[in-house]
Amino acid sequence: MLGFGMKSQFFAITFCFLMVVAPVFSQQKKGKHPDGPPTSIPQELLDRLEEKKDVVYAKYGDRELALDWYRPKNAAGKKLPAIVCIHGGGWWQGSRLSHARLAQALADKGFVAATISYRLSGEAKFPAQIQDCKAAVRYLRAHADEMGIQSDKIGAIGLSAGGHLTALLASSGGVAELEGEGGNPDQSSVIQAAVPMGAQADFTYDHIQAVKNTPPAKPGEKPNLWTQFMGGAPADVPAQYKLASPITHLNAGDPPCHFIAGELDNDGTRAATFRTKSKALGIPEKLTIIPGAPHAFPGRQKFFDQMILEASAWFETHLK
Repeated sequence: MLGFGMKSQFFAITFCFLMVVAPVFSQQKKGKHPDGPPTSIPQELLDRLEEKKDVVYAKYGDRELALDWYRPKNAAGKKLPAIVCIHGGGWWQGSRLSHARLAQALADKGFVAATISYRLSGEAKFPAQIQDCKAAVRYLRAHADEMGIQSDKIGAIGLSAGGHLTALLASSGGVAELEGEGGNPDQSSVIQAAVPMGAQADFTYDHIQAVKNTPPAKPGEKPNLWTQFMGGAPADVPAQYKLASPITHLNAGDPPCHFIAGELDNDGTRAATFRTKSKALGIPEKLTIIPGAPHAFPGRQKFFDQMILEASAWFETHLK
């Protein structure tokens, strides 16, 4: 049973998770917000895991980026596939803590799961965010022996903005300008499987191309997510939007993607064009729509549990 302090921390993290990911894309379909308890991880599951927190995986001068990783204790001495967990928050806010439960649940399925921090758009514009994700993959490969990772079996999963970065990580292997200088340049950032959730995988969709510039947000106000992330509206920086669009880079040999979306989320999260192109290229693809679920569906236990079943099965198939 959780003590008062742990309960307070849990509910604070859960509240932050829901507040961070829910506003990312404002065109969610109308519908009743789901009831049900917030997501929690049983203590007996946590007791089965080894963990290491605040591991620095990339440096840019004095700036350090960290990750937290988890792995099953009963796999000591055994190399396991790894999964990078990428949080959401409209690219401008959020924390790796919001994907701690996701990483813990996946680790319990027999993976090394790492939830990562990355530079947010108020600090650095695109492509900094995907460069950080690639640096995390390279770090895992460089430290595969000490972390007990199968270096040729690394996947990624993320929600919302993290879902976009997951899809882009999957499709952009070998794109030099997205690699960055986060360390371990001798290692590959190519992944072998991906589960983008609530993700925008094609920036040519009308609702994205319709983005306009707005006055800069005042301190403490929510910014224009797209223009702060991309450095302008699509009409101003079309090359940036093309570079950031996962479908731009999709080609034969890219890893399989399983898109998961809430039923109440906007149609862009179904990734129809990305999946159609994947199928034409012979790349395995899948879409799961969770009935009654909103954009930020992992925040509710019943949706989280469905997602873990789908995601872990996908990684079992393509990483093991």
